[in-house]
Amino acid sequence: MRTIYAISFALLAAFLLAACHSEPQWADPEAHERTVQLREQYGPLLVGTWHYEKIGENQRYFERLTFGKDGTLTGMRKWQRRSLVVIDGQERYTDWEDIDLRGTFTGTWELRYWSPEGNSGEKRNCLTLYANYDDPGQEYMAYSTVSTFGYADETTLCIQGFYVKDADGWIHYRRGDAEPGF
Repeated sequence: MRTIYAISFALLAAFLLAACHSEPQWADPEAHERTVQLREQYGPLLVGTWHYEKIGENQRYFERLTFGKDGTLTGMRKWQRRSLVVIDGQERYTDWEDIDLRGTFTGTWELRYWSPEGNSGEKRNCLTLYANYDDPGQEYMAYSTVSTFGYADETTLCIQGFYVKDADGWIHYRRGDAEPGF
């Protein structure tokens, strides 16, 4: 019986020595280093509340995002649309109606340098957002997206948008807690 214990101990010791003799290696050291730099530079700036509002002829959109230090995300979205119709030969807008993708939501956020498309895609700075609406009756997710991250400073957060965009193809969030203007 002592022989079995001795052999088991020797095998365990050999395994532990083999497993622990070298430092872990990142699959992509450059991407890891750039992710660390991105998080150090912009992570603290993202923490807090941001808002965005865009009002046009046919739709109006408002979103508020709050980024927590711990990677949590909370938010609120209000989205409405209307149509231009012809009534008695005259063009008129219909009343504003809510779009289903609205309400409060909760989830997570992460900054990362990588290629969402896999090895075939170009790596870039990304902001990943995952969030579900707080209303259990809502059939859609609020976010399950990887947006290209442009920058953040004390007043502005700039990402490539998913639902709504400014004329330059980016969304420019403003810092601060706000309510929809409509």
